[in-house]
Amino acid sequence: MRRTIRWAFVTLTAASLTVTGAGCRAQTVTEPQPPIWLGVAWYPEQWPESQWDADLALMEKAHVRFVRMAEFAWSSVEPAEDQYQWDWLDHAIAAAARHNIYVVLGTPTAAPPAWLTQKYPQVLRVNADGSVEQHGNRQQFSFASPKYLELCAGIAAQMGKRYGHNPAVIGWQIDNELTTESYDAVAKKDFQDWLKARYLTLDNLNRRWATTYWSQTYSAWSQIPLEAGKGNPGLLLSMRRFDTDMWRNYAKNEIDALRPLTDPRQFLTTNVLGWGQQTYDHRAVAQLMDFISYDDYFPQGEVDLARNGADDDMQRGFKDRNFWVMETQPAFVNWGGVNQALAKGEVRAVAWHNIGHGADAIGYWQWRSAHNGQEEYHGTLVGANGKPVPVYDEIAQLGAEFAKAGPALAGTEPRSEVAILHTYDSFWAINLQRHNKDYDPVDELVSYYRPLKDLAQSVDVIAPTNDLSHYKLVVAPGLNVLSDAAAKNLMAYVRGGGNLVLGQRTAMKDDDNGLQPQNQPGPLVDLLGADVVQFYALSNLVPVQGSFGPAESKLWAEQLSLNAPDTAVWARYGKSNGWLDGQPAIVSRKVGAGTITYVGVWMGDDGMKKLAEKLLAMSGVVAPFGPVPAGVEVNPRYAGDHTVYILVNTSSETHVVQTEHAMTDVLLGGTTKSVTLTKFGVAVLADRH
Repeated sequence: MRRTIRWAFVTLTAASLTVTGAGCRAQTVTEPQPPIWLGVAWYPEQWPESQWDADLALMEKAHVRFVRMAEFAWSSVEPAEDQYQWDWLDHAIAAAARHNIYVVLGTPTAAPPAWLTQKYPQVLRVNADGSVEQHGNRQQFSFASPKYLELCAGIAAQMGKRYGHNPAVIGWQIDNELTTESYDAVAKKDFQDWLKARYLTLDNLNRRWATTYWSQTYSAWSQIPLEAGKGNPGLLLSMRRFDTDMWRNYAKNEIDALRPLTDPRQFLTTNVLGWGQQTYDHRAVAQLMDFISYDDYFPQGEVDLARNGADDDMQRGFKDRNFWVMETQPAFVNWGGVNQALAKGEVRAVAWHNIGHGADAIGYWQWRSAHNGQEEYHGTLVGANGKPVPVYDEIAQLGAEFAKAGPALAGTEPRSEVAILHTYDSFWAINLQRHNKDYDPVDELVSYYRPLKDLAQSVDVIAPTNDLSHYKLVVAPGLNVLSDAAAKNLMAYVRGGGNLVLGQRTAMKDDDNGLQPQNQPGPLVDLLGADVVQFYALSNLVPVQGSFGPAESKLWAEQLSLNAPDTAVWARYGKSNGWLDGQPAIVSRKVGAGTITYVGVWMGDDGMKKLAEKLLAMSGVVAPFGPVPAGVEVNPRYAGDHTVYILVNTSSETHVVQTEHAMTDVLLGGTTKSVTLTKFGVAVLADRH
């Protein structure tokens, strides 16, 4: 983004730091780092040091190989400004290492200490209603505060100097769950400066936002407000982009302070929240990291593995590399409506599902119940009394399996012939103007993802500006905001022989969240040879009859019109509201060796499965493992001359899965041509090419 804004970066050199005890002797872990990690969040500052070894012994017994610590410990390492207490953290890292457990250190900036917020009240976040956040929770800071950025860089640098070359510390987590924007005066001025850098003149901004509507026209940059969910669509989309840059700047501030003081072998990551939090573009923050981590939770205790798998694949797609699940729940959480536990066996099944989608680590939050605090009821592996709770054995089994399967999985990663396109701009734009209250853009994406994953067995979720040339099929559900760069990339993909599918609401909006000057799909109309003449929110099901059989449209329907004689109609609407009766619902056109297809309907599961079968057959995509019973998820991971297939039974029935030839059963040993999977059963099969 072109901008010249007053960002509050702080540069600290090693020479400027004074750390008591910086020369303390570090403990080395004797066992090598595993290919697949099991970990827990551990808070030794909450417990007497005399209890640590008992905790760590139970971790070691469960094959826990890393602990994440210190991400909330600012008051414990700096109890007063410029007064540091490192001994407890030195001892905790050394104690973990004695038990062959590595350490991921968190910068503790998500939870500023009371002395800080009292001395520097200007750092406190201002909420959308104008109230000032107070001390007593966490994340009460403003991401725009120059003073807070200075203090964050300071504590990050102090930690980097002390632990940046500790052999037991394998990496760093920047902050924790970057989430809440601020509406303070500094943030507002930064937003106005950000807009000036983007639009250059008020005339340009007014024109692109169409501010003559409702007399919104601005004559000074200082007139432009920070809005929370209301207001001009161009302003609201700009706010989300501004928040993205602010969080990117916030993370970069700590990285710039930390990285010069750390060993290159130590990774940098941060933990984002996936589908559960979309107020900024996680992809932009991920680019700063060595890899991205995310926190995978099921607050109601109900797991939709298709929805979760799409989230996994989106995380992997941010950097086109494997990711970590830094936090997930050991059975249940404490912050849902009904904090139901996952069923017995489901914790293990979900973990293997994550590994199948490209996770190289599963970390559980948290290890031990705290005696007090806001999350006392949250699931753990060990109770406040130090004794294992029931799920401990299941996670210990998982740890033993990770250790056994690690050599086979080392260096492997998913590879796909099918991609689904996703942008935060489009998710924001649809959510701001759903037009049907039940139109959830995540649900829309998953409606395509679910059958494609079942049938193709591997799907990437990536940005529309990525290199698409190696995909046989690319699907763009709800790509509502289509930039010029993305449009050109999609057109080049089709003309290069690719098969492109556009879902409903594609290319309605331009880059400023305004309606495209031409009908949907905007700049792709000529390539498609058809356009959308009208869209309809639905409260009743509309019948659809296609070349793949009958189906029904729910929530949304678009009336298509053909503009080219070679554009084929794949499906038409049945009798419904009169406007849609007999009109094209799905159209497709061949463009050289490629195709472009537009789907104007949101069909139910049966209809989407039939459509997916047709699209995959047309594109020449074949499931790498071969057919499996319904309810069995197949996840291939590839490396060199071998493939590892992770099979997870998501159904309540027992299934026998046959293989085309003998494969190595990684968990049970030996070779086999069939595996039996009970409810939540898992198999890991290795195959040499």
